[in-house]
Amino acid sequence: MPPRSYVSPARSAAAAETRERVIEAASRTLREGESIARFSLDTVAKAAGVTRLTVYNQFGSRRGLLEAVFDEIARHGGLHQLADAMAMADPCAALDRMVEIFCSFWSRDSAVGRLHDAMATDPEFAEAVSERNERRRRAVTALIDRIAGKTASPQARKDAVDLIFALTSYPTFASLSAGRSRDEVCRVVQGACHAALAPLINPSSPRNG
Repeated sequence: MPPRSYVSPARSAAAAETRERVIEAASRTLREGESIARFSLDTVAKAAGVTRLTVYNQFGSRRGLLEAVFDEIARHGGLHQLADAMAMADPCAALDRMVEIFCSFWSRDSAVGRLHDAMATDPEFAEAVSERNERRRRAVTALIDRIAGKTASPQARKDAVDLIFALTSYPTFASLSAGRSRDEVCRVVQGACHAALAPLINPSSPRNG
């Protein structure tokens, strides 16, 4: 019989504390770093006061570390509230709530903007952020399917999903934020989303033909 593996509670707690410290250092590097290109296991290890091997053992790769940072930003940014929004009985009210959640998220942490800006020059960042954005697209699609029922055409559904996906994105939020508060941006985006739903709610619209 092979010996039973055993990890002491103290060692587990130390590993968890180290992981949190590394994630915090990585998040700080993203917010304050001079260049996204400098984001690496070595840079984060130095900022966290640990060895590169420690970071590698915890996360496996730069991409694994990025995923952990994204999860932490999402958790602190309130994206866990999306589950309750998606469960709302009224899908239109759920969409309004989704807009509120994402406007709050986009405005909360400067690291979010830097991650999106880095998509243009860093393929690894672009892939990671795109995968996260596709989760938002799937949520939008689920709400559109509930709103459209059986009457809207496939093209009208696709148009609504694409429009609302764009309207709830970080670039749209950043563009509308010039001269507007977060709440004002939220109201503008909600109004535009309502307009995008019109062909679904009114099947006689020319766009739905």
